[in-house]
Amino acid sequence: MSLLDEPDAPFSIGDLFEKLQPKLRQVFSRFRVPPEDAEDILQQSFLDLVYKQRQIYNPEAWMVATVRNRCIVYWRKRRRQIWDAVDSAMLELLAQPEAPGQRQVALREDLEKVLAKLPQRCRSVLVLRYGLGYRSREVAELLGYQPSSIRKVTSRCIAALTRELVDSGFTELEELGE
Repeated sequence: MSLLDEPDAPFSIGDLFEKLQPKLRQVFSRFRVPPEDAEDILQQSFLDLVYKQRQIYNPEAWMVATVRNRCIVYWRKRRRQIWDAVDSAMLELLAQPEAPGQRQVALREDLEKVLAKLPQRCRSVLVLRYGLGYRSREVAELLGYQPSSIRKVTSRCIAALTRELVDSGFTELEELGE
């Protein structure tokens, strides 16, 4: 039975939290969200519940679903941050510097070795996009992709590159950007 018998009945946030605590812990555990980030997600979800309480019929189900959805969004953002870090590092390494230092030359050679391990499709996308500076739309046209799908293809290729970099011994992304 829900804490609410009817949609307009008042409910206690404290009672709701106590009742949902095991379910919410299970959601955070399943998504492996760090405790400090889980606390932020939980606080924001409860704030939204307070703001929208008149529109919510079943606050228990709404909270569990909201926390679950926010965990999904949390990991999407984290994954995007990793890819963006690789993006910027690749841009710096693939750009033709005027007077490259010995370390940059070594990193560039290592990056080229890792790129060679990727499928041809990914090499083409990454070289066109970051090595030659083509826009996403131009890459899609040159390689025969739909313009709407090139972002996903690029993300998959960056993910593959990231895996290869980690497998090759690059454990710190900062190492790439130096």
